[in-house]
Amino acid sequence: MYAVVDTIGRPPVVVGASLGGRTALVAEGERPGTTAGLVLVDIAPRVDAAGQARVRAFMAGAPDGFSSLEEVAEAVNAYSPRRRGSGNVEGLRKNVRQRADGRWYWHWDPRFLEASTDEQNFAVDRLLRAAGNVSAPTMLVRGSRSDMVTAEAANELLQLVPSARLVEVAAGHMITGDDNDVFTSRLRDFLAERVQRADRV
Repeated sequence: MYAVVDTIGRPPVVVGASLGGRTALVAEGERPGTTAGLVLVDIAPRVDAAGQARVRAFMAGAPDGFSSLEEVAEAVNAYSPRRRGSGNVEGLRKNVRQRADGRWYWHWDPRFLEASTDEQNFAVDRLLRAAGNVSAPTMLVRGSRSDMVTAEAANELLQLVPSARLVEVAAGHMITGDDNDVFTSRLRDFLAERVQRADRV
């Protein structure tokens, strides 16, 4: 992440979910000033182990792909039954790739799940230390139905990061998929109220 920021030439506002959120938190906490603002999307130093296992199982599912976008939609709905779908499966194209065999596969490489990144690079102690050093404007967006970030974990982050605010939305862990309009609205407010104001100080 540091190389990307150096290429940009100025501290960016970083929006990170899951692994990306942990990466951004560590980057800012271990090198304060790396970001101009930090948005953590349903991620905190501590996550619920059962919820994390459920997410990993979903991501590792269907190693042989799907025969259609309708099958992809069924898998998503099984993982998140409360998700408000439009009924138009075409939007799922951004999450999958169609290979030469005609089947649809998740856009992520499932092999990254084989690496113990959580234990090696994102130990809870390291994340907690990093959070304690964050001074950039920060927003934690937590899904009120999240099975990853509990209310206690969110409050712990707020205590460690005085500049942080908590926003809860009626969603599960996959916030942008459950209600992207609400997420975008909260992000816009954060950028206008916190980040731009900090730039003027």
